[in-house]
Amino acid sequence: MIFRTVPAALASLFILGAGGAVLAGAPEPWQLGFQDPASPVMTDIDDLHNFLLWIIGVIMLLVTGLLLFVIIRFGAKRNPVPTRTTHNAVIEVLWTVIPVMILVVMAVPSFRLLYFMDRTAAPEMTLKAIGHQWYWSYEYPDHGNFTFDSTMIPDEEIKPGQKRLLEVDNRVILPVDTNIRILMTSTDVLHAWAVPAFGVKTDVIPGRLNESWVRIDREGVYYGQCSELCGINHGFMPIAVEAVSKEAFKKWVETAKKKFARIGPAAPVARVARAGGPSPAVAALASAKPPAEPGPAAEAGGREM
Repeated sequence: MIFRTVPAALASLFILGAGGAVLAGAPEPWQLGFQDPASPVMTDIDDLHNFLLWIIGVIMLLVTGLLLFVIIRFGAKRNPVPTRTTHNAVIEVLWTVIPVMILVVMAVPSFRLLYFMDRTAAPEMTLKAIGHQWYWSYEYPDHGNFTFDSTMIPDEEIKPGQKRLLEVDNRVILPVDTNIRILMTSTDVLHAWAVPAFGVKTDVIPGRLNESWVRIDREGVYYGQCSELCGINHGFMPIAVEAVSKEAFKKWVETAKKKFARIGPAAPVARVARAGGPSPAVAALASAKPPAEPGPAAEAGGREM
């Protein structure tokens, strides 16, 4: 989109320095900058970031140079009698027009990107992500409408090669080179479905259905997390998406239909949750029977004691 030929390594010189190699799809120790983009949206976000970084760098150098010039040229030693100048029409026009032009140059690609990342005009499939305290549920309405929960694997069950606090028991499986519409909602409190490599970060709100989209460029495993404070276990709601070929996705769908098949109608609590009601735990507490009232005999016995 913008300055795609500009290496990101050169742009990073304006930050703190060069970082190490970054593996796609997951954060790395001492990482600087974004994860490697895995979708057209994230590629454009990365390009816009690098483009704006050059503008910021030029502005920083210009302002620093002007400050040094003023300090040296108009110091007390060189100008024991300061000037009485209060207005300069040319300078006043320049410091108004130039920032406006810079903002226009920044706004045009920014608005173009905002509209591009909003939603896809031609979705090929739909994934529904549902936030709970504190795990995710996923539905595939275009592939049999099966559903499954995805929860974090605790530390004591982590296997070699798996990422702590990021690995889940059931990954989201999606095909590459496919326009995927993602619908998001919540059953209890605010959450946010965020996968940095996809350039997706969307709030998940009870009673509302938000939409985003992704087109994954290459196969691999991509990690994200809930990015909205949602309670005591907010830091333990990871997202793991495994991108596979279209052929492998079709085979997985056939297996998933059997593995995650719904047996009988949905339970009332589940229906309330999908409609934006309380979480299953809250609903269970609400449906619990209150303790029986003490009878006359018990009351009399209590008075005798």
